[in-house]
Amino acid sequence: MFDEARIYVRSGDGGDGIITFRREKYVPRGGPSGGDGGRGGDVILRADPHLNTLINFKYQSHFKAEHGGRGGSNNKTGRDGSDMIVTVPPGTVVRDATSGEVLADLVRPGQQVIVAKGGRGGRGNARFANSRNQAPRIAERGEPGQERWLQLELKLIADVGIVGVPNAGKSTLLSVISAARPKIADYPFTTLEPNLGVVERDHQTVVVADIPGLVEGAHAGVGLGHAFLRHVQRTRVLIHLLDGASADPLADFNQINQELALFDEKLGEKPQIVVLNKMDLPEAQEHWQQLRPALAARGYEALAISAATHQGVDVLVNRLFALLDALPAQEAGPVVEMPVYRLEERVPFTITRDPAGAFHVRGERIERAAAMTYWDYDEAVLRFQRTLEALGITAALEAAGVQSGDTVYIGDFAMEWSE
Repeated sequence: MFDEARIYVRSGDGGDGIITFRREKYVPRGGPSGGDGGRGGDVILRADPHLNTLINFKYQSHFKAEHGGRGGSNNKTGRDGSDMIVTVPPGTVVRDATSGEVLADLVRPGQQVIVAKGGRGGRGNARFANSRNQAPRIAERGEPGQERWLQLELKLIADVGIVGVPNAGKSTLLSVISAARPKIADYPFTTLEPNLGVVERDHQTVVVADIPGLVEGAHAGVGLGHAFLRHVQRTRVLIHLLDGASADPLADFNQINQELALFDEKLGEKPQIVVLNKMDLPEAQEHWQQLRPALAARGYEALAISAATHQGVDVLVNRLFALLDALPAQEAGPVVEMPVYRLEERVPFTITRDPAGAFHVRGERIERAAAMTYWDYDEAVLRFQRTLEALGITAALEAAGVQSGDTVYIGDFAMEWSE
């Protein structure tokens, strides 16, 4: 199973607003008529119930939405860019790859989140007309879209998780109680990825996940521990399968419970059905005489089965359904659509000077304003200068020693400083 992926997303740029004037016969002063640019498309992640792995991202990892269309004459607004819909399996956790911040947890089919918001369209010159300037030669370019790398993690959505040490017989049990056909062999770590099966009884169904064998240190990532343990987090009940052929099944029981609690303390609180497997072997029968009272003293009523011969499996399934029926109903998940919040800049801008003497101004707001400026039009340049003054950048540059003729970079745009 491919349960991790790293993808790049970029929303569409907003379309440029334009500078144009209405020119018609008998209309000598038609006025400005430049239309606004269209909105750039968003990148949206949506949970698709037909998917169960992240394998598709092995072949495609870059996703870009469409740019907005350019505005037109006669106040025509440009076409909005199409959104990019990226489908993921339910159970996908979406994180910002840089900060690690969780952006969304897509659990229910159809649930979606906007991970990159499209840029707004630039305003045409008709929007800048006023009583003092009735023929403005100023417009805005479209706002640049957002781009980011995302880390996707899949946590299986299953009612029941089968946990235990390697070679305890988890895959065999899953194949017996469901129609799943996992790989089975008599050596540790046969299962290198979780398997899902559906168990049916009296028109009721539950989804059971066979979690690969856990070893000491799994909570710290030993033996792919993190990759396996996170699949247990969504389960409601755990079947703790003990290896009857092990030298000390009780020590195995303690080790697995410790690993669960160290990874997530809530895992240690999940209801467990403790089961000793391989009762067709003499050593398992010997362990059972000592294990049963030891577990009862801890409050566990253990079961004994043989997944290979199907001994006691029906009793286990009946216990499983009874326990699930007794549990309270699960709470509803989060809202269908989660908005994307843009964190406010703590530092609006920074000013540095390179060895060549040029000044570099960095800041999200001012860099976006520069990208939306038509540098070929004097009015647009003057408006940008007013923006510099309003944000305090002009005063900061003067305090840093800028002189007429110095080169000032606003993001990737170079300009010659003038008084």
